[in-house]
Amino acid sequence: MRGMILGAGKGTRVKPITFNIPKPMIPILRRPLMESIILQLRKFGINELVINTSYLAPVLENYFRDGLQYGVDLCYSYEGQKVDGKLVGKALGSAGGLKKVQDYAHFFDDTFVVVCGDAWFDLDFAKAVEFHRRKGGLATIITKEMPDESLKHYGVVAVDDMDRVVGFQEKPPANRACSNQVNTGIYLFEPEIFNFIPANTVWDIGADLFPELVRLGIPFYAKTFDFQWLDVGNVNDIWQVTADILLGKVHGYPIPGKEEAPGVFVGINCQLDLERLDIQGPVVIGNGTRIETGAVLRGPLVIGQNCYIQAGATLKHSILDDYTFVSGAANVDQRILHGEHCIDHQGNHFTLEQIGAKWILQDTRERYVPDQISREFLRAASGVGDDSMVQRNS
Repeated sequence: MRGMILGAGKGTRVKPITFNIPKPMIPILRRPLMESIILQLRKFGINELVINTSYLAPVLENYFRDGLQYGVDLCYSYEGQKVDGKLVGKALGSAGGLKKVQDYAHFFDDTFVVVCGDAWFDLDFAKAVEFHRRKGGLATIITKEMPDESLKHYGVVAVDDMDRVVGFQEKPPANRACSNQVNTGIYLFEPEIFNFIPANTVWDIGADLFPELVRLGIPFYAKTFDFQWLDVGNVNDIWQVTADILLGKVHGYPIPGKEEAPGVFVGINCQLDLERLDIQGPVVIGNGTRIETGAVLRGPLVIGQNCYIQAGATLKHSILDDYTFVSGAANVDQRILHGEHCIDHQGNHFTLEQIGAKWILQDTRERYVPDQISREFLRAASGVGDDSMVQRNS
């Protein structure tokens, strides 16, 4: 079966993480979100995939390449052009991107799947395809029942008693919502759908294509299934999804490393003494990371690869990017550390250089500080003498 993963968006609600990676590359437990999506699609024989790209396209394309390592065939459809030797993305919208792929070589010749690249799911596609074909419509929207208080964050789908789609509401207040079915960005289509998508036009599936089908009276359907769906629409979602997985609220999402102690997952080639380390899970520690005895770790916590955590450092409820050095004077609580950016769970962010605290958190490849002399030098140079000040800086 063939499918398409939508990967051309800029991810503006996930800045600053998307300053240097496209949204589908956002790591959840150190694995790019799209990688988990590809593996999930493969389980159901959806192994010929096109990914549309635009913003930071080479980052995504160079990572996934032809898909051989995942047991699938991947192809890319770039949306944009080169200007003065530089790639300039110009996304066509989700439906416009589909049309571009089909116009190129008529790739979609039977029922096909389209999914967004910013959500993980464990949908049983066999059941979804059976429903779609039994109804006989041009499209099926896979929906998810959500609690009333959450509806304001999603597009709500209105259906009749035959599951036929009759309208949409974008992020309605709970007391005005027409249903509790939200659009998950997972779709099944027939090739005839392309008769309703204009060529060379920016056109969106949810905002343009589906309302046009309703207007024309073209039958298509929506179906709610019982499945796990982890939507990563903003920075807070990154943290919440990560915490939910580590706390056991999500089933089937792979946790990296080996569980060396209850709730403590450790990668290979690490330097640490679990028997002496003050650690409370759930914690994931990436490959090649060094953690000195005397550091304090409190989960949910994810530490990337090749990090160095000095004695005296406290890390709580946070996510650390690869190659992060954490000074022994640092108290990092409820933060995502991504590159030079320090981000709280609401999305507020700054760089440590902006507040004059770059010495607290660094890239281990730029400055490796292994000994006590260097540690004391850093403390003296900072002019910061207590953990409360460090907390405000981190």
